[in-house]
Amino acid sequence: MEQTRTQTNKTKDMVISALLITLVFVATRFINIRLPISINGGLIHAGNTMLFLAAIVFGKKKGAIAGAFGMGLFDVLSGWLAWTPFTFLVRGVMGYIIGHIAWMNGKEGNSFTLNLIGIIVGGLWMLVGYYFTEVLLYGNWVAPFTSIPGNITQIVFGALVGLPLVIALKKTKVV
Repeated sequence: MEQTRTQTNKTKDMVISALLITLVFVATRFINIRLPISINGGLIHAGNTMLFLAAIVFGKKKGAIAGAFGMGLFDVLSGWLAWTPFTFLVRGVMGYIIGHIAWMNGKEGNSFTLNLIGIIVGGLWMLVGYYFTEVLLYGNWVAPFTSIPGNITQIVFGALVGLPLVIALKKTKVV
């Protein structure tokens, strides 16, 4: 009986992870605007909203998995292949940071303040991570600064939409 319960939990865990990866990928791929916001182009997308939701509602492991694989898959399938390993690392760590902070002190994503702090700290990691990614990919220390406003826009949009979604989802008690 115990093995059946363990197998059921593993299956449920895999299904939830796959759904979260899919949500992040779909929101990144299909809910976006390509803007000339930097020298290297730019993309404003809703993938952050789903990444924030995954990390806050389900914790650091699922947040890391959803961010790394969801946005990494977007890069692979959208012609940003050179970015894939960097996105995998930056977004995976971002999801982990947000989930870790949101679940601190036994809050399990139920503290608006911790959730917001998680997004801010995770967002700062993203800004630094993508800055150095652009330095490595483009060999320039100045041009990557032009991507920062677009990245901040993504973080703010993700927080403005994601935090109310988290509150609404938690009220349903489905998760």
